[in-house]
Amino acid sequence: MTISFLGSRYHGFQIQKNAVTVQQVLQNSLWKMLGHKADLKACSRTDTGVHAREFCISFITESGINEENIVRALNNSLPHDIRAISAVEKPIDFHARYDCISKCYEYLVWNERIMNPFMHGRALFFPHFIEEKRLNEYANIFIGKHDFFAFSGKKRTAGDTQRTVNDFTVSRSDKLVKFYICADGFLHNMVRIIVGTMLSVSRNKINENDIKDALKNKIRLIESFTAPPEGLYLDRVYYKQ
Repeated sequence: MTISFLGSRYHGFQIQKNAVTVQQVLQNSLWKMLGHKADLKACSRTDTGVHAREFCISFITESGINEENIVRALNNSLPHDIRAISAVEKPIDFHARYDCISKCYEYLVWNERIMNPFMHGRALFFPHFIEEKRLNEYANIFIGKHDFFAFSGKKRTAGDTQRTVNDFTVSRSDKLVKFYICADGFLHNMVRIIVGTMLSVSRNKINENDIKDALKNKIRLIESFTAPPEGLYLDRVYYKQ
């Protein structure tokens, strides 16, 4: 199943104690509809305030409700900021996370002296001018297979920290600057740290050699920062055909 959600009101996707999450709300709606508790497998974890235009989940059910009616019934019970988009039957061993081959994230930055109130909670407010063409050139440094240990958060996953970035672009649409990055996988906070690093580049606090050294030596750049969650969107999820 593919869903889409605005994460502003939720403490991420995964169920937590004493906090409302997307998974909790979705699971409760599915339970009422299917008549049993569905064990949801998610394509990814998202932090508090992070959004998703395309987020995939998998679950097993013996319910006789067809895919189209599952989507329609879910949207009748889900809150306005979570939508079921589509559903399709897959082989019994399909897993939304482990069968995923790549993901694309977009990070939005409102680059103007005054914040657009309609973008509050949906983009980072950054009043310092961003030279997007320059940052787009720097983005090429990240493309390819690298060890991204220096660009991962405190909750670093044990094991391999190498990832392959297939595409990374920085563009502008009027006052909105867009960072778009695709890879075969992402470490915790990897996109947000990369964006924070690029914004530090924009303010001339970090240069090209600093980034290359961080990738090579696996040492976090002091001048970088972790961009806040409200500008981050999981945009696309890809699977083998």
